[in-house]
Amino acid sequence: MKKLLKPFEYFPIGTKLVIIISVFAILSLGTLTFLVTVISTADVRLQAEYNNFTINRQAGLLAHESFKAIQSSVLFYLNMTERFTAGRSRAMEREFFDHNGNIAAIAYSSVFIPNDSFLLSGDFSEQTLRNYLFSEAVNAGRSDTTVFFNASPIFSHSLICLVFNRGNQTVRVLFSPDNLADSFGTGPNTNFLVTNAGELLLHPDNDLVLKGTNISSLPIVAIMQEEGGSSGMQISYTDDNGQRFFGAYYGLDGTDAALITTIPHAVVFEAVRRTTFQNIFLTFAVLFLAILFIWFFSKTISTPARTLAAAAMQIESGNFDIELHPKSNDELGQLTKSFAKMTSALKIFGRFTNKDIAVKAMRGNIKPGGLKKHATIFFSDIRNFTEKTENFTAVFGEEASGRIVSWLNQYFAAMIQCVEKTNGIVDKFIGDGLMAHWGTAATAGSPEADAYNGVKAALMMRESLVHLNLHREKKDSGNPQIHIGCGINTGMVTAGQLGSEQRLEYTVVGDPVNLASRTESLNKAMGTDILITENTWAMVKDEFITEEMPEVNVKGRKNPVRIFAVINEKGAPGPQTLPELRKLLETDSDASKKAANNAGK
Repeated sequence: MKKLLKPFEYFPIGTKLVIIISVFAILSLGTLTFLVTVISTADVRLQAEYNNFTINRQAGLLAHESFKAIQSSVLFYLNMTERFTAGRSRAMEREFFDHNGNIAAIAYSSVFIPNDSFLLSGDFSEQTLRNYLFSEAVNAGRSDTTVFFNASPIFSHSLICLVFNRGNQTVRVLFSPDNLADSFGTGPNTNFLVTNAGELLLHPDNDLVLKGTNISSLPIVAIMQEEGGSSGMQISYTDDNGQRFFGAYYGLDGTDAALITTIPHAVVFEAVRRTTFQNIFLTFAVLFLAILFIWFFSKTISTPARTLAAAAMQIESGNFDIELHPKSNDELGQLTKSFAKMTSALKIFGRFTNKDIAVKAMRGNIKPGGLKKHATIFFSDIRNFTEKTENFTAVFGEEASGRIVSWLNQYFAAMIQCVEKTNGIVDKFIGDGLMAHWGTAATAGSPEADAYNGVKAALMMRESLVHLNLHREKKDSGNPQIHIGCGINTGMVTAGQLGSEQRLEYTVVGDPVNLASRTESLNKAMGTDILITENTWAMVKDEFITEEMPEVNVKGRKNPVRIFAVINEKGAPGPQTLPELRKLLETDSDASKKAANNAGK
């Protein structure tokens, strides 16, 4: 139970109250709605089954009487014609068909009696009717049962053939059941007539009859066939389209046909569903009003609590620039004041350390200890920095220190932005120098991508300095132009948190770090601003325009180190050759290999 309630502890107060009221409202009203629906469904089901069965019985009796009437009329006519020695006459035929206009023709033995009026009204051929009534399909075998055939597909008109025995004679009667179809009436229940073989004789959808449809696959027809079609039955079944029905059948006594009556569940339970939806709507209306009441009641508590929770999430994500203003003097107001003081302290703290590293450490993304990383290391410093600071002192005197710090902060702000935009980490500031790395606490996905980002950041720094220097005079001692040298190297380093329990710093150590620092110091002698080692060059040579510089001897290494000057990114505007770069940087183009070697010692 405690595990189930534990997540509930972190919900806002307003949400907790809303949930409690909602649960009770849903349980009580939902249970009531469920019970009403179940009871109503059971009552409606019983009533629907009873009504469907009653309609089926009435329609079946009506159909049985109609067919019996046709059979009796034909038998009476045949008996009357035999009593007269002259036999049947045209006058008797007309009299008979005037009273039985739905009969198209009668056939027995070799006798064929057509209804001329019916033939004319339907544009039927007498020969076609004769051929059909004397065909093998109609006369195949004798039976004591009255048999029905669907003649509609033959004549493209709703016609039924009734076959019964009269002594040793087989009588075939072809008639239209239109009057019977009309007498079934309209409503939600559907009546249709089928033979025991599943042949459809009469249906509201006359196209099915005209096509000679066989519906033996219908579950109620299958049950009727199993039971022999003599007794009535009520069932619930699903058709081929997945629609549920109540169905009943009534076997026409003495025939091979049955009357089936169906009604869809959707129609039967429509009123129940409508009532259920109304109850559900009422439930949600009551629930909504309760939520509004609780929500406004708890707003004085939940709003300050949500504000504090949102502020905590902002701090967790690394955003310390938050302003909180208490709106009450209660406990929440005091807590808001304390929280505001804490965020101010964190904002100041974030300026004295690497905020990204602090946030990652807080989230557990940086574990204690060192890890091997394939990283790209970057060093830069300002050219002639000592001379520039002396000029500041000469111009501003006691105000020189503040001027220098402001001047440096403007420079570092632009450089830091270049590092962060390329997914890099600013490690530390070393006087006027800057150290950064890629692929350590954050990576672009591969050493090649990290190396590209490191070089890209250096080019962005060059562009930023060009814009900064546009607003400065070359010989302005109070706001001098800035030119830097950058050194970049790639290799395996150890990255981790160094220091003590009182003071920790995330940094990288290793030979690649030392080589990056020494590479940076070669820029002045080489007349360049960005130098990369062979390790970095091998990973980015396809992305940048570079020019190999004279090899240098580096302390601690037996073999000379290959160094490359970065001219520009391929396809980017700006310098395309080293002379063009030196012209842009306004550096000495006669740097010698000897000076480079001396710089590397």
